[in-house]
Amino acid sequence: MTAITPEHGLRARLQRLAGRTAVLAIAVSSCLLVTPGSAVAAGESSSDDDQAVGLHVSAGLRGLTAPGSSTTAMVTVDNDTDSELSGGQIQIDLSRTPLADDAAVTSWLDDGEAPGDFATIGTDTTAEVEAGTSATTTVFVPAEMLADLGPGVYPLRAELNGATTGNSADERTTTVETTATSVLVVADSQTTQVGVLVPITATPETSALLTAEELSALTAPDGSLTAQLDGVAGTTAVLAIDPSILTAIRVLGSAAPESAQEWLTRLDGLPNARFALQFGDADAAAQAQAGLPELLQPTTMAPFLDGANFPQTPATPTPTSTPGKTSTPSPNPTATPELPSDEELTTVEGALPRILWPDDDLTPGDLTVFAGYLGDGTTTIVSSASVGGQNAARATASGQDLLVTDAAVSESLSDVADEADPVDRQRLLAESAARLVLAEGRMPGAPLLIGLDRNEDRAADALREAISTADSIGFDFAALRATPPVPASVTSEADPARAAAVTTLLADEGTLTAFSSILADPQVLLSPERIRIMRTLAVGASAEEFAEKLAAHQERTRGTLAAVSIPQSSTIQLLTANADLPIAVRNDLPWPVTVQLFASPTDPRLEVKPVTETVVQGNSTTRVKVPVSARVGSGEVDLRLSLYSPTGVPIQTDQTVRVAVRAEWETIGLVVFGGLAVLLIALGVIRTVRRKRREAAEEAAVEAQIESLEEEAVDVRPEAPLTEDRHE
Repeated sequence: MTAITPEHGLRARLQRLAGRTAVLAIAVSSCLLVTPGSAVAAGESSSDDDQAVGLHVSAGLRGLTAPGSSTTAMVTVDNDTDSELSGGQIQIDLSRTPLADDAAVTSWLDDGEAPGDFATIGTDTTAEVEAGTSATTTVFVPAEMLADLGPGVYPLRAELNGATTGNSADERTTTVETTATSVLVVADSQTTQVGVLVPITATPETSALLTAEELSALTAPDGSLTAQLDGVAGTTAVLAIDPSILTAIRVLGSAAPESAQEWLTRLDGLPNARFALQFGDADAAAQAQAGLPELLQPTTMAPFLDGANFPQTPATPTPTSTPGKTSTPSPNPTATPELPSDEELTTVEGALPRILWPDDDLTPGDLTVFAGYLGDGTTTIVSSASVGGQNAARATASGQDLLVTDAAVSESLSDVADEADPVDRQRLLAESAARLVLAEGRMPGAPLLIGLDRNEDRAADALREAISTADSIGFDFAALRATPPVPASVTSEADPARAAAVTTLLADEGTLTAFSSILADPQVLLSPERIRIMRTLAVGASAEEFAEKLAAHQERTRGTLAAVSIPQSSTIQLLTANADLPIAVRNDLPWPVTVQLFASPTDPRLEVKPVTETVVQGNSTTRVKVPVSARVGSGEVDLRLSLYSPTGVPIQTDQTVRVAVRAEWETIGLVVFGGLAVLLIALGVIRTVRRKRREAAEEAAVEAQIESLEEEAVDVRPEAPLTEDRHE
């Protein structure tokens, strides 16, 4: 057992917390502990949820006080009615009989049942509270009121009496009486080291890895991944990191958002101890119970890499030689990118090896399987609920090493970390302090381990408060793993639904592996598929949530298998004896696929080319021309069509298309067109002959007219001798 100094105890934590003046100021101003009360009006059984007066009480710092010390109780009145709440009388009561165990704490906080008699430790009056607002009253509790209290968890109660609300409609007043419950934890100096395990996870919406847009949002100043680092900074929390977050950033190379790169640098710089969860936070217990010989791993990260986002290797000269001459280098103009390996992409820097944090539903045999997965020295983190309530942080079962988280404290602090409202958070903090004291009392001086639930949407201040309530300065996770273990036995049982789901998911993956033979690079489909399988098996989902995730994954698988198909078509008309039938092939995948279209007729009178191979581009439909020859002049024939991959894997089962053969229409068409051609030619000949005759007649008429004119000219011309005689 490692040496544990008193500076790690509750008193030391109280002193450190009291020294944080800013935190104390916030605690005082925020009405530290909140416990919903029930507002009961005179003459009525209860108030409506939207017309209620709530009472919240807190004492000490996060419910803690030291023995023999005075303290302060703060009471907050929430007026959620539509009218003003008058002042009333506040009474603070305390039972001097401590709560013995976690069950007693639960019974008191949930049902108001506690042992012993209550005594009043303070009273005060409240001010008027306007509608829809709240007011806080501080009640000082002197040390003599608590002097006889030893270390323990004591029931605390506050009562509001005499306050009234008015009804403006009928001028009636209603008397309000309400009660709030809490606890006061009196803690002396303890010597317990407490460590808190914090899972760092993030799940993408639809893709296998977080996209650049998702990373930008998650690592922004108000993003959830940023909040997770803000919450653990400055604490000794042990980080359980999902490698898929780091991989999503690294595969983007230079294209990764600047905020994501800064987040990764900040994570690497934190001094917190850490270990890697399985990729996608997959549940190792389900895999072991399904009989897998090894843990699931991503197949390859190559499909996610873009060479343009990584440094380019300089061109390497290629030596050339000629007989009898000195070898001279020939320049190689092609530069290749320096792509990171899968190990470089998935490694969690500084992670402690051989640690698994599976779901709580495991069996003793699973521990042996885990050792086979990771080798000797494997450590499994389990809940105390899985080992019969044994809460020693270091244990051994079936010869295998265990780290045990306290179930009650882990659940309570997880609620604190999940609560965004600082007022509502205080009641949970006091409850956590109570359960923490009880857990430390069960094994005084022994280390205590707390494991927060998986939650990807925590506020930074809530997470920090949860961790600071429990963790110890100087907590050493590696030293904890070296402490002597106590014997334990696994009492939890396997979840058959999760084990069966592993078998189902891997069977679907096998179907997709065969289907992927239509792709030039099958890993563009199979690599994201494996990651999605691992995310479906992620730890932390309830039975109902897991069933929904499994159903969604199976629906996605069915959609992928149906992405390449021959759409239904109407009857195809074949109007000639020899033609190419256009058969549509649809590809809804984002990548090109190569498929073979098989066609066979149901009637030998139709001859078809049996196999036609084609490439269909992504997100498109291609018409494949299938040569056919009809041996019948007319009729209808069924054509069976199916798709196969180039390796012979069926992609779509037989589909029947009706082909209506109208081959005689070709002869009829030829006769008709031939007759039309003859008719047109005859008409052309007739037209030409008629035109020639008309032109000949016109020419003959013109010639006759010319001859007639010439004859008339000869008749009127005088004779030459007569003219000469006259002159003589």
